[in-house]
Amino acid sequence: MISQDTIVALATPSGAGAIAVIRVSGKDAIAICSPLFRSISKKELSRQKSHTIHLGHIIDEERILDEVLVSIFKGTNSYTGEPTIEISCHGSTYIQQEIIQLLLRKGCRMANAGEFTLRAFINGKLDLSQAEAVADLIASDSEASHQIAMQQMRGGFSNEIKKLRDELLNFASLIELELDFAEEDVEFADRSQFKDLISRITNVLKRLIDSFAVGNVIKNGIPVAIVGEPNVGKSTLLNALLNEERAIVSDIAGTTRDTIEDEINIGGIGFRFIDTAGIRDTKDVIESIGIQKTFEKIEQAQVVIYLVDSPMLTTESLLELKTEIGKIKNKYPQKPLIIVANKVDKLQEDQTLALKSEIENIHLLSAKQNIGIEELQNKLLEFVNTGALRNNETIVTNTRHYDALLKSLEEIQKVQYGLDSGLSGDLMAIDIRQALYHFGEITGEISSDDLLGNIFANFCIGK
Repeated sequence: MISQDTIVALATPSGAGAIAVIRVSGKDAIAICSPLFRSISKKELSRQKSHTIHLGHIIDEERILDEVLVSIFKGTNSYTGEPTIEISCHGSTYIQQEIIQLLLRKGCRMANAGEFTLRAFINGKLDLSQAEAVADLIASDSEASHQIAMQQMRGGFSNEIKKLRDELLNFASLIELELDFAEEDVEFADRSQFKDLISRITNVLKRLIDSFAVGNVIKNGIPVAIVGEPNVGKSTLLNALLNEERAIVSDIAGTTRDTIEDEINIGGIGFRFIDTAGIRDTKDVIESIGIQKTFEKIEQAQVVIYLVDSPMLTTESLLELKTEIGKIKNKYPQKPLIIVANKVDKLQEDQTLALKSEIENIHLLSAKQNIGIEELQNKLLEFVNTGALRNNETIVTNTRHYDALLKSLEEIQKVQYGLDSGLSGDLMAIDIRQALYHFGEITGEISSDDLLGNIFANFCIGK
């Protein structure tokens, strides 16, 4: 899984830019780079102190490739825990490739995806959950996802798991010790203290497992389906929410033949809005396919906005609307449904009051005039439990961690049952070992090459 090769990769995004950073890591990193660097001050790179930066040129034989800044990290005092050189060169793609090709000829090899962070994990610079947080931090596109990734990278989640694992390991060792003195019938592990610990672990695991519902939403964004009959203003609402002309707006009914998706950030949370084809009876084959996709998107969405054209509502259509709302609520009882009346700028005051009295909690807005849009955004935020985020609590966002926590809880509950029913120590010890195993899976104290390969394959090269 890990080799002693010296690896090289571009650490900044590929393509032209002002500067690019080329990272070299491995036991021979300094020895390979030193002869290729000619310092402005005539200093030899290999003799310089760690954590210093030097101006000079990268030289290929006598050809100057570029004027660069070279950062040097000696010994284990680097991100990877091994000697590292970082070359900041000009951002020309030609210069980048010339320097990388030179380093490859001199003994480096191209780094695999995530190999720098993998080496940081192998060398004890990060545990596995912190290493995974690096990828989450790079991918974060909202304040909330950034905050969670930073907390996890600083060890908030893994520290909590490690503390519980250490306490459980201490009791496990005492119970294992009892097995060596089975004939004497002695107890080294205080059962009342052990019950308190198991209760505490159970509460923490349940809290972390419950947090995944929020964490998954924050990490991946909340899908919101905008549905309703044709020409009620779904595309106009999408454009108003996105503050750009993303969807085609037309007076012709059935203009949207397919779903249109885009994402915006509201209050630090990502929302993925889906503008769907209008729901109506139609003989148009293509429009029918679009309507079928609408129902599929409602299935996938976590929140549904049902949009109605308020000036077009009559006594008869209001009854039909109530029936339609009832159908959606019956079909998707757990899915939040926001009833939104559009084009309220065209209503008289008495019509507005009548609409509010007919449909409970209806939200009034005008997508075209940008009236009520901010209030709708605030309403959407109410569906996200950001209390844990505001209180800086640990929030689980990783599916692998969630799975390991579920398995840990299952084993801990078996231990709890064993304690309550007076089960023998040898049987309880089996369940405790399994719980410890699943705890270790999270932090990487127990891991396989296949697991590591799968995790770090999702990283970008250069990280």
